Amino acid sequence: SMIFNTEKSIAVAAARKLKLLLLDVDGVLTDGKLYFATSGEEIKAFHSLDGHGIKMLMSTGVEVGIITGRTSTLLEKRACDLGIKLLIQGREDKLNVLTEIMANKDLHPEEVGYAGDDLPDLPVLQVTGSSFSVPHGHASVKSSVQAVTETDGGNGAVREITDFILKAQGNYEHFLKI
Repeated sequence: SMIFNTEKSIAVAAARKLKLLLLDVDGVLTDGKLYFATSGEEIKAFHSLDGHGIKMLMSTGVEVGIITGRTSTLLEKRACDLGIKLLIQGREDKLNVLTEIMANKDLHPEEVGYAGDDLPDLPVLQVTGSSFSVPHGHASVKSSVQAVTETDGGNGAVREITDFILKAQGNYEHFLKI
């Protein structure tokens, strides 16, 4: 289970208010390794547990979006497969992106959660109501977030985050009914 830097009850109370979860890609939705084919095309590995968690969370009315400094057509396909409409690529200025998204969607910082693993993510993680990182994240990032997943990025870390939000909002049990 997650390692909390704050009281778990504080992280749960914060997660209860979320209307939007934003995710970094490399190191969070993937293992952080960058694979390139001989053609120069980038290859990324995603985890099915994350995908299902994202779909479950979105089905409860919490939107999920992706912000990444890199650009990949592969990521467009993955986002499309998962029904993610909010995909912002090629932007290193993630705090500006967050500000634009909040203005467009009329959201307050406490209604937004973010998961990141490296220094470009820090300004966003310091603003959002909920903040998450992963075990292989940069030390400065891991120490500044509310919670760090037990699972590595690309290995189901995002599922831990989506399950945590679903539980905080009282929507998890619904998915256990067969």
